[in-house]
Amino acid sequence: MADVLDVDVDKPEFFDDEGEDDVQRVKQGAKKRKGRGFAGDSASKNEDTYDSLEAGQSGETGPARSVEGWILFVTNIHEEAQEDDVHELFSDHGEIKNLHVNLDRRTGFLKGYALVEYETFKEAQSALEALNGTELLEQTITVDWAFVRGPNKKSRGGRRRRDSSP
Repeated sequence: MADVLDVDVDKPEFFDDEGEDDVQRVKQGAKKRKGRGFAGDSASKNEDTYDSLEAGQSGETGPARSVEGWILFVTNIHEEAQEDDVHELFSDHGEIKNLHVNLDRRTGFLKGYALVEYETFKEAQSALEALNGTELLEQTITVDWAFVRGPNKKSRGGRRRRDSSP
């Protein structure tokens, strides 16, 4: 880890040209800090800088909205399907905000899954209910939520680490 010297260059003794005494005064006024973030430095404190989503009511499980929209995870897509095939199938249920299909570099075919993003929950729910279990290029696809809310984890006291030692 690199050391950083924090020197206050606005002090008048910094500009005196008296030689070794000035160097010693500058060294005494410097603060030596190590590591990232400089703990205790007010400029490094990031309070409430992260995006957050509202928690569900009463902690139930279910779909969760991503930061940008409602995302469906589509699996078991035929490897010879094209992005346009997936887009046409899902665009009947609402405006697709983003569609992501991964291609295998070696073969150039789809890897078998896609992420479809809708702006509203209503559109995504409609697509999920209508298209889960349907066929695309003679292969049955599975549609589910990409993000789900799990049960609330209030305490971790009941968990034990498994060891081979007694």
